[in-house]
Formats: sequence, C-alpha cells, structure tokens
Amino acid sequence: MTLGPAESAVLRRELHERLLATFDFVAAAKLSREHLIAQCSARIQDLLDRSGHTVSDDFRAHMVQGVLDDVFGLGPLEPLFADDEITDILVVGADRVFIERKGKLHESSAKFRDNAHLMHVIQRIVRNAGRRIDERSPMVDARLPDGSRVNAIIPPLAVDGAQLSIRRFPARALGLDWLVERGSLHATTANLLRAAVAGRLNIIICGGAGAGKTTLLNAASASLGPRERIITIEDAAELRLEGAHVVRLETRAANVEGVGVVAASDLLRNALRMRPDRIIVGECRGAEAFDMMQAMNTGHEGSMTTLHANSARDALHRLESMLAMGGINMPLRVLRDYVASAINLVIHVTRLPDGRRVVSEVCEVENATDDGVNVRVLHSFRLIRVHDDQVEGVFEATGNTPNFLSRLASRGITLDSKTFAAGPLSAESSA
Repeated sequence: MTLGPAESAVLRRELHERLLATFDFVAAAKLSREHLIAQCSARIQDLLDRSGHTVSDDFRAHMVQGVLDDVFGLGPLEPLFADDEITDILVVGADRVFIERKGKLHESSAKFRDNAHLMHVIQRIVRNAGRRIDERSPMVDARLPDGSRVNAIIPPLAVDGAQLSIRRFPARALGLDWLVERGSLHATTANLLRAAVAGRLNIIICGGAGAGKTTLLNAASASLGPRERIITIEDAAELRLEGAHVVRLETRAANVEGVGVVAASDLLRNALRMRPDRIIVGECRGAEAFDMMQAMNTGHEGSMTTLHANSARDALHRLESMLAMGGINMPLRVLRDYVASAINLVIHVTRLPDGRRVVSEVCEVENATDDGVNVRVLHSFRLIRVHDDQVEGVFEATGNTPNFLSRLASRGITLDSKTFAAGPLSAESSA
C-alpha cells in the first residue's frame, strides 16, 4: 500500500528502531562497510515483509544510511557535517540539537532516539579519542578525525541530560581575502596584517568566545614564509597551517589514574629546544604566558597567540594577571615593561548582533606606565546602528602612525601612505 509523507516518516522511525535493535554495535563496527550494507538490506526486507509494506528504493537507502551513521558515524548528527556553513553543533539532551550557521543559532530537526542513543554516540567519540567519560569522569574534551573540537558533559554534572558541543573548522586554511569578502575586515587592514606577519611582529589576537580568534589566526598565518619552521602548541589541534615545515604539538590531559598530563607550558619550553623560527600558541590562558613572553623577548620574533579579552587593552591587562598568578616574582612595573617589550600588535575581534565576526581594533603596543600598558589604536570598526538585526558600521583608520613602520622597512616591507590616514578606509569599508 502507498504511504503518505507522515505515515512514511512514522514507519521509517519504527523500522529504524527495530533494525538497530537487531545489531550488536561493537560487532557491527568490526564489519566492512559493504558487509554491513548487505546485512542491513536483508534485515530491512525481512522487517518489511513482516509489516506488509512496500517502500521505495530511496526509503531503503535512507534506512541503510541511518544504520551506517549509527555504527560508523555520529548518528543523527552525521548529515550536519555535510553542510560546510555549520560551524557549531550543540546537543541539549536527546531531543534538541542546535546549529550555528553564519553566526546565528538555529534549532535543527536532528534528534536522538533517546538518552541511551545520545550516550552511545558520545561514548564512541570519546573512546576513539582515547578518553573515557562516566560518573567518575563526567566531562571530557576530544577531537574528531576531521579536526572538529568536542566537549561532552554528562549527569550528574549536566542536570538536564548529556550535553555535546562540537566546534567545526574549515578543512583548509582560509586566507585574509576570504575574511575581507565576508566583511570581517577591510582590505587595507588585511594588507596591514600581512605586513605585520611578514615583518615578524609579535601578535596577540583577542576576543570573546566564538568571536573568530582562531579563524583570524589561521588566516593571518597564510602570510608566513614557506621556508620557516613553525611550531604550534594547542590544547586541541585546530590550526590549519599550510607551510612545508610545520610541527604541531598538542597538550595531553591526565589519564584515568590522574597522571601523564602535559601542559602547554611544558610544550612551550620543549619547543624552544626545537629550533623554531616562530612559535604559535593556540590560546594563552595560564602558566604558559610567561614562557610565551620569554620566547618573544629572546629572539623568537613573529610569534602569535590568542586569548580571551574584551578589548586590546584588556588583553594586555589579562597577560599581566596571568604572569602575576603564575608566580612570576617581578615588581608590577617591571612585569608591565616585560609585556610591552614582548608584544607589538594586538588585534581584537568581536561578534556583532547580526552574527558576523569583525576585526574591531588593531592596536600597536606602546610603553608601560604605572597605570598599565598603553596601546595606540590604528584601525577600528565603528558601529553606527543596529536595525532589524542588521548592523551598519564602518571600518576606519584613527590617523595614528605606528612606530613599527621602521622595523618593517628594515625587512623591505612598505605600506601605502593611506593605510593610516584618518577616516573611513574607503567607500567599500561600510559593513
């Protein structure tokens, strides 16, 4: 008999649940894909014969794919990975899945069958990453084979059921021109950043969570020299540097016995013995701050890192705090001088109300005073108004000319004289 769309959906769900109930997932995962497809097809036909329904080939293919996703993939989340516009997948219990596309959250139609189904997928992710998650260790960070970053937290810490957060990254590094096309920064600012990277300035990229810090760091890194030896240090490998001589290091959490931890500060100290031309730390958040400053102050020019901060000035204040909390025995003024001598450029990125990420400040680090480390704003994004969730704003230069121009010139790098002329960067700078 012919089924309508609603009846077909109900039948698909019922048959899918019955089909999965016939599988031993551990044993099924050991089968070849072809063998599993053959088993699925046979069992689907058996279930259909018993139900008395006749279905299309597309219906059968959809059911087979659902089983493959459950056995080899991420279950109902698997189709979401086919959409390159999705940057975040947020699972809130078994029956609610949110996605972020183009900076805005939307609820997806994807759902898990029940809490056990969700936990099955979480356990597979964690197990494949060599980690564990249970009541004794109810939260974990991991990475998918495609580089996506995963955080899972389960009861009793997650009161309303297991929570799964997946941050996706482009398969390849996207350059500054791509960010210009998306309105994240002006072409003049992009040229300034290329010059800063090529001129081996030490750079901090700061902003809030999800503001686009890693994306900008990836894009800026496209200007690195092809023969430079780059060492990256991250908690979860997210950077996509395309140079021929990139060494990627990743921290390690403690094992189930609570031993074996390797922190970013450990990797940084080791990296200094590996003859790096540059060191890039994915995120500076603690004890590694001093080692990073030390590297920048001892000849490893052109190093870069990111950190969470509300502005460029706040980023430098946070660095001060990290150094002080890390037990660095220096007078505050000396500590500030240390920061000011290490960092040349601070770039702040922010997420606008319409979901877009923009470079909101590009600042040169000046001198340290008793009140803090001074910065000179070079480029900024000025918000004009927000109307119907649409942001109107302009990228502009402040008229300040940086002191590092002579340093760039010594390396044969020059910038257009209009780069720092006060006012809107050009007619195309409107956002």
